[in-house]
Amino acid sequence: MLYYFLALSLASLILLIPHLHKETNRWAAFFLFSASIGGLTGLLRQKGLTDLAYASEFINHTLTPYGVLVFSLVYSGVLENRPRARRMVKGLLLLPVPAMLIYTVSRDAFAIHYGPLLLWTAPYYLGACSLLVLSLRREGNPVRKRNRLITTLIIVPTLLGVLLFINVARVFSPEFDFFSYVSVFMIYSFAVALLCVFVYGVLGIRLRFERDSLDTTMQAVTSGTTLLNHSIKNELGKIALSTVNLQGSLDEKDEEAKEHLRIIAAASDHMLEMVGRIHNRTKEIALKERPVPFDELVMEVVRRHGQLFARQGIAVQTVFDWRPIVRFDPVHLTEVIGNLLGNAAEAMPDGGTLTVTLASVRHGAVLSVADTGAGIPSDRLSRVFEPFYTTKTKAANYGLGLSYVYNVMQKSGGSVEISSKPAAGTCVRLYFPRNKIVQLNGEKPDGTN
Repeated sequence: MLYYFLALSLASLILLIPHLHKETNRWAAFFLFSASIGGLTGLLRQKGLTDLAYASEFINHTLTPYGVLVFSLVYSGVLENRPRARRMVKGLLLLPVPAMLIYTVSRDAFAIHYGPLLLWTAPYYLGACSLLVLSLRREGNPVRKRNRLITTLIIVPTLLGVLLFINVARVFSPEFDFFSYVSVFMIYSFAVALLCVFVYGVLGIRLRFERDSLDTTMQAVTSGTTLLNHSIKNELGKIALSTVNLQGSLDEKDEEAKEHLRIIAAASDHMLEMVGRIHNRTKEIALKERPVPFDELVMEVVRRHGQLFARQGIAVQTVFDWRPIVRFDPVHLTEVIGNLLGNAAEAMPDGGTLTVTLASVRHGAVLSVADTGAGIPSDRLSRVFEPFYTTKTKAANYGLGLSYVYNVMQKSGGSVEISSKPAAGTCVRLYFPRNKIVQLNGEKPDGTN
């Protein structure tokens, strides 16, 4: 039982410490630690600390189902846009705990009364399982759907096992030795969790490692290019001043020297422009968000690229399943979409089909830009968001387009995904969370006018 306490406590710390700012992980750590307290019951009884043993058992049996249900409520996104209502629900769900405490201490002997306990813990456990399954079914983002599936597979079987072999079984046989049965479910959950942390990520653990690495790189690039931009501007200013001074001191007939000075001036201007472009793509983004008609903005960016598409023989298809108004920075959103359209055009120099789709998903909106170009090999696909990494051969390409897209979407609370197959084309998807949707098809997200 002590191993049970240590394992669950460690799991709660792993979820909590790197993700203290995330409410989902805080509640996951809460219910795991509450469950771990039960592992101390046997040890406390052996030490003769009976009152503490009953206290640990009470915490385990009451706070764990409460924590599980609130975790599932937060994780599933229920009442996500109504924080006051969600806080009220959390408070109401806690009421059975003090009620159970009052009922317990009013009895002759302090003990866990499994009959009354089952009356409310069974709905809590079943409600938590239902919310997890519901959130899985409603998820439209394929990566998040996979993560929700993993979380559901880890938690739901163990919750049902706990409900059956602890809460239900103890109603009929209070002395029933449940641990040997529940431990099977615990081992299963730990095995699946450990495997998926390393392979896919659970509650964002692995995804955080990957994202932190890319975010750290972006911060380093931002600082580096800011310093480089400042230094080069200063040095080019000196070159420009010296060039002007030299031109004034040269004889009017010395055309060869003047030509060399013109080359130096042109090269300096080019370097300044190049560094400026790099700096603009990597500098810290300051968003100025406002409601934007999403479909109109997308169509405007498509129209701007119309001549390019026509020149290369690219057929454009636009599919708008809905026409939402999103809260976003229109300047950066325009640049992001323009990047994706430009990349698609470069991938189809001899023509092809470009499909731009705006669709709804359960937790927001998704904009997809798909081409029928050459595609990206799988060994390069994982690196396309890295600054200065590019699969293109053009000298003017600095490998900052998709890193800029990633940076803007992260700053805006959204996400970007890319899928590609050689000779089959590439599809980039921009996901916008539901809290960014101001209005959809003339209605607010909650369905009111």
